[in-house]
Amino acid sequence: MPTAQLETQKVDYEGFEIHVSAMPVQEGGTRYTYTAYICHPGADVALPGHSVPYHPDGDETFHSEHEALDEATHVGRSIIEGTHPDLSVLSLVTHGY
Repeated sequence: MPTAQLETQKVDYEGFEIHVSAMPVQEGGTRYTYTAYICHPGADVALPGHSVPYHPDGDETFHSEHEALDEATHVGRSIIEGTHPDLSVLSLVTHGY
């Protein structure tokens, strides 16, 4: 699937936006991965420090596009809630972005 055709979904959560996209791991593949980021509504995510990007670790893949999107949203919520072990939105809050 060409990058230009990737569908991005936005989820509003606790005053933040979670943006997630799923894509096949390889052309015509049956496994999927995702890319995602968290930002404040209206933030210019092209500017450094205005978003928290994330993706699956290592070789983690998913059986369907839907499963990848669900996992990306779940991880985004955990980052916002402060329960993710490695990522946080604290920099977005303290810098006012």
